[in-house]
Amino acid sequence: MKNLLIIVFTLASLSAFAQTNLPEGKETEVAHKYRVSLPYFIITDPIGDSWDDRQNVQMIELHIKRNLDDKNIIGLKFATWRLFQPMGITWWDGLLDKLETESEFYPGHVRETGIGISYQRMLWKGLFATVEVLPQHQTYLDLDGNKVGNGFKVYNSYHLGYHISIGKKKRFFIEPQVHSQHWMFETKAPEGFKELDDKWRNYFLFEPNIYVGFNF
Repeated sequence: MKNLLIIVFTLASLSAFAQTNLPEGKETEVAHKYRVSLPYFIITDPIGDSWDDRQNVQMIELHIKRNLDDKNIIGLKFATWRLFQPMGITWWDGLLDKLETESEFYPGHVRETGIGISYQRMLWKGLFATVEVLPQHQTYLDLDGNKVGNGFKVYNSYHLGYHISIGKKKRFFIEPQVHSQHWMFETKAPEGFKELDDKWRNYFLFEPNIYVGFNF
């Protein structure tokens, strides 16, 4: 409940900030009302391996956003991915080493899918901050791909990045950024999955990625 109140307060504060900080007497119309973007995660790159590889996260993520003005952007986030080990293994826990040794791999996979909301605030020139809230349905699968349980969690991420427009009409853009995330309300996982989840944190810090998008 405490975490839920924090999220609600954060989104309400950002919304109020967006409404009360519009420049008075200044044109805030934007050239392009909408944008579509896809993230390319630098660390968990799903492109280099086979789609069915044990460590492939099979991630598909799409963002559709609307520019309210030149400072405030709201959007919908559609995402699905497949976890092969707990997400809460951080850098100082030896994340990359555990990928090599497979010591913390689940006895299968967890497919997580959801639709969420996002708010992006342009801070200075191209610098921006973003909050994303994503409720997710979880499907637990064994190593043969058979379902062994269902679950639910709320996945939140907080981003700091830089927007770079490309081309004469600025229709294309890239957004290199760093984000941190945490999750909550995660329901009880099947045995084997739960044992590993309980060992690790419910957050991950400082993951670099790049969003690639198109304005229209």
